[in-house]
Amino acid sequence: MQSLRLRIIITAVVLILGLAYMLPSIPGIQNTLGKYLPGDPVNLGLDLKGGIHLTLGVDMDTAMQNNLSLLGEDLKATAREKGIFILRPNVLSDSRVELVLLKGDQKKEFEELIDSYTPFAIDGTEELDGGKIKYLVSVPPQYIKEMAKLTMDQAIKTIRNRIDQFGVAEPDIRKQQDNRIQVQLPGLQDPERAINIIGQTAHLEFKMVDDTADVEKAVKGIISPGRQLSVLRHKNPDGSYTETPIVLKKDAVLTGEYVTDAKVLMDQWNTPYVSITFNSRGGQLFANLTGENVNKRMAIVLDGKVYSAPVIQEKIGGGRASITGRFTKEEARDLAVVLRAGSLPAPVVILEQRTVGPSLGQESIDKGVMSAFIGMGIVLAFMLVYYGFGGVVADLVLCLNIMLILGGLAAFGATLTLPGIAGIILTIGMAVDANVIIFERIREELRRGLTPRAAVDEGYGRATLTIMDANVTTVIAAIILYQFGTGPVRGFAVTLTLGIITSMFTAIFVSRILFELYIKSRSENAKLSI
Repeated sequence: MQSLRLRIIITAVVLILGLAYMLPSIPGIQNTLGKYLPGDPVNLGLDLKGGIHLTLGVDMDTAMQNNLSLLGEDLKATAREKGIFILRPNVLSDSRVELVLLKGDQKKEFEELIDSYTPFAIDGTEELDGGKIKYLVSVPPQYIKEMAKLTMDQAIKTIRNRIDQFGVAEPDIRKQQDNRIQVQLPGLQDPERAINIIGQTAHLEFKMVDDTADVEKAVKGIISPGRQLSVLRHKNPDGSYTETPIVLKKDAVLTGEYVTDAKVLMDQWNTPYVSITFNSRGGQLFANLTGENVNKRMAIVLDGKVYSAPVIQEKIGGGRASITGRFTKEEARDLAVVLRAGSLPAPVVILEQRTVGPSLGQESIDKGVMSAFIGMGIVLAFMLVYYGFGGVVADLVLCLNIMLILGGLAAFGATLTLPGIAGIILTIGMAVDANVIIFERIREELRRGLTPRAAVDEGYGRATLTIMDANVTTVIAAIILYQFGTGPVRGFAVTLTLGIITSMFTAIFVSRILFELYIKSRSENAKLSI
């Protein structure tokens, strides 16, 4: 008796919690009782809610060349500290770099430096005029493989950070083969803005302007070494742009790696601009940079585009700078988002783009719900006709099972997809299957002459292990699907796993309570309708 009372209390608590989390998903309930309930409505996936599906390709060749360029620059700086001087490293491919040692008598020290401080291996050397030595160095395939993995991981993390700040609920971002990334954004209907935020490399650089250079010659292709021709874009009041050629010093004096925050502010003319904050190291570098270049122009370059090139009036301390460009509020906000999230390690290209309209999503919901109701109705009718009172119990716990699945999806913040609805429909059959195994076992015990109470005890005792074994193997398969599947497959795996757990609870635990209460209310020799 004590055990039965405890089981009733546990069941009541679980069912009340499941109902409380499920109710917000019912249309109209969220608006009226939402503030009194613990959960939010069930999140809907891309195929049900509509939204944007993107497949991105990561330019791994550029990523490796950038990495080799940084390695070469680090080697050059380390060598200079040791009194060894080399020319600017020349990246030949995604694995090979050309280095030129200015003094041949430093050959031994330079080669020791390469072996000690870099992953480079020397492929060959060539003596040049003036005692110089040219080195061809490369990185091993294992290093390239590791850098490719790190690049993909960093790209996914950066994209996720940008989307999180963009405010999309339940985005699905995952790595695919061939350096691809899949992005699904449920509920988002502005693909151009999403692509601009996700695909922007956001490589921020500060470069000094060379005002002594002849811009006209630079436009014709005649430009001094260490300089580059760029374009300063001025946004006109009508939204068009005027482009002015500008010559920059090629080496960046400061990069975006020191940026810790970016936010939108308004100037005295109520025009939005982006205020950026550096970390302590970056703030010191920026102060030194501006102090050493008073009355000179410094260009703020993002992804190769010059946003502004103001004249430095005085040394700027405090670790802050601003980016202006006659932005709209939305443009400034999106720029702040990508700067806060960090730059992508390599450019990305849009390989596939699909937009699912909300009307198509609603049609999928309607058809999925209709199929679930039809299947459930057929199962309920069959169980009621074939098992009598046992069918009533099975039908009741099946309804409770559906309620617990929806409540569990809401409680854990899982996403319901169209395959997820298929998982719920499959769970209906699997839940009834557990009841069928138990009821057939009880029938066998009744035919052996046991009393209804003894038959129920034997039936549940012997069938429980069989049901547990079968469902555990299915849960393992569902976990594998979730781990290695994409968005829709994961949605199926989530509802299937949750459905199996709740069906075992309702079929084994709840239905036995109902049988015991039914038997307790009748005489000892009364027949059991099953």
